[in-house]
Amino acid sequence: MKPNLAGSSPEACRAPGQAPQQQTQATPLQAPRQKVLVTGGGGYLGFSLGSSLARSGTSVILLDLRRPQWELLPGTEFIQADIRDEEALYRAFEGVDCVFHVASYGMSGAEKLQKEQIESINVGGTKLVIDVCVRRRVPRLIYTSTVNVAFGGKPIEQGDEDSVPYFPLEQHMDHYSRTKAIADQLTLMANGTPLPGGGILRTCVLRPPGIYGPEEQRHLPRVASHIKKRLFLFRFGDRRTRMNWVHVRNLVQAHVLAAEALTAAKGYVASGQAYYINDGESVNVFEWMAPLFEKLGCSQPWIQVPTSWVYLAATVMEYLHLALRPICVVPPLLTRSEVRSVAVTHTFQIGKARAQLGYAPEKFSFADAVDRYLQSTAGRPRSTARTLLRLLLGLLLLLGLLALALHVLGLQPSAV
Repeated sequence: MKPNLAGSSPEACRAPGQAPQQQTQATPLQAPRQKVLVTGGGGYLGFSLGSSLARSGTSVILLDLRRPQWELLPGTEFIQADIRDEEALYRAFEGVDCVFHVASYGMSGAEKLQKEQIESINVGGTKLVIDVCVRRRVPRLIYTSTVNVAFGGKPIEQGDEDSVPYFPLEQHMDHYSRTKAIADQLTLMANGTPLPGGGILRTCVLRPPGIYGPEEQRHLPRVASHIKKRLFLFRFGDRRTRMNWVHVRNLVQAHVLAAEALTAAKGYVASGQAYYINDGESVNVFEWMAPLFEKLGCSQPWIQVPTSWVYLAATVMEYLHLALRPICVVPPLLTRSEVRSVAVTHTFQIGKARAQLGYAPEKFSFADAVDRYLQSTAGRPRSTARTLLRLLLGLLLLLGLLALALHVLGLQPSAV
């Protein structure tokens, strides 16, 4: 069944005074085609969401600074613009019935250390999106948040929307999590804002963990690259540590259902609400990544390293990256927040999304996503000399960082 984002159905209409015999020939008027806009529409989730909506007959605008690497479907329009550009947003939001605010910056890797960029996009961009929604009388706004608004390094087991508060903003160790928490709260506070000419803005937020799926471009390629370079020879953290993941199709499903749940037909049940969204399973990240090691022909990490050592090494890598950034780019192997994400249990329930949205996650296999990734990279040329050089430099850097961390540990022990 196609999703009804309008929350209404086509109604038949006939002209006054029409003869009875002509009434049977009256043609039902079609409901106006719904028009939605997806910020971050050039990225993996945004494009997947927009494509799914376009297949259902919805008119879709994908807005992003980066053009999608995939072919646009019929019914989909791409607008190249920055969400910090107020005039561009105002033009793009004309006639839009629902905005999916997916765009963000600083999720992983070296991006996490670019404070000004993260702040201006995640907070400033979200403020503009909300403001333009009001000015353009857009009645629905769904914000793609993250579990990191609640997780900051302290264990959470099967947390839910009521029992787990926002992690204190001043205690977040990375700018991404802090700014996403601010944007999450801004979106929920905007719920109920009066619109010019009548009506109100209804908002909700979805809080997913890491995303995986075919052609995912962020997590899997980065980890695979490290594995190929033999930089993941070690593991850390308790084997009982658990976290959640979400397949892109399940997350798309949640977004579509959230949009429907902001309509009168669904009693505006999602209005002003937050929902944790995942596959409904918790896993140990090293065990979950096993198919990737196997299919790359590499042995799984066998050296158990204390988490405090890895945390110190990540700290050094962050400072090294920032210090050398004016000269050259040295991407950190891991950041401190990523170390804590791997080493500390943080799992969340999806009961609220099931009950209020009708969310029903499908079963997917990470191994299938790995197969698709390997197929997509099979034909790419590889330079043996360059690979060996990078491997050597990477190993030397890793050994140096671990040596420095051990030295610091002897003077300043730290446990995570």
